[in-house]
Amino acid sequence: MEQPKGCVVPRKEKKVCKLVKSLYGLKQAPKQWHNKFDHVLVTNGYSINDVDKCIYNKYEDNTYLVICLYVDDMLIFGTSLKVVCETKKFLGSKFDMKDLGEAKILRNFEHFDCKRVSTPYDPSSQLKKNREYSVAQIEHAHIIGNLMYLMNCTRPDIAYAVGRLNRGFPIVLEGFSDANWILDSNEMKSTNGYVFVLDGSAVSWKSVKQTCITQSTMEAEFIALERQVLRVSGLETS
Repeated sequence: MEQPKGCVVPRKEKKVCKLVKSLYGLKQAPKQWHNKFDHVLVTNGYSINDVDKCIYNKYEDNTYLVICLYVDDMLIFGTSLKVVCETKKFLGSKFDMKDLGEAKILRNFEHFDCKRVSTPYDPSSQLKKNREYSVAQIEHAHIIGNLMYLMNCTRPDIAYAVGRLNRGFPIVLEGFSDANWILDSNEMKSTNGYVFVLDGSAVSWKSVKQTCITQSTMEAEFIALERQVLRVSGLETS
């Protein structure tokens, strides 16, 4: 990299700096991080999966261990809890890391004691889209996100069930509008505004002066509401 301003070495202005290690924000940082992680595990007896280069496994003394890496997060699976703990201790000595504990997807959503079934989806179930009420959207999105992660990684058999649940995702578009009636004596027109919220995030908003002169606050409010209705029609078709 070029010498930073204020730290240029006298009589060596054309020299460049060589980075001892990669930093966040550099193009080569992800590659350097993956190379380092590869080197640490491979030199300690781990094998890289031929299909997915971010999965490492190790078989030793009748115990099997699997490490799944996703950017800088990882899941550790093993046939022995002792080996899993030793692996976490080993990785902690090589990297600055934090143990988030056991991955408990079903327990987190209070479905740990649910009954098992032979098929991942019951074809007799009739799902209907929610078109009126917003019910636990964040929790529903969290569950679907976790299931999609499992579907893409290790459970392709639940792909259809996850797709069906995702179609019935309970999203409600909420709209708010308001108008003020000529606050300034030099102004002859009111100002109206609206905002649309989808799943807790604003997706469309506007504040603009009205194109006609109104004679009361109620009339200004009705014009603002009309603008909002026209906008929501466009959102529904997009």
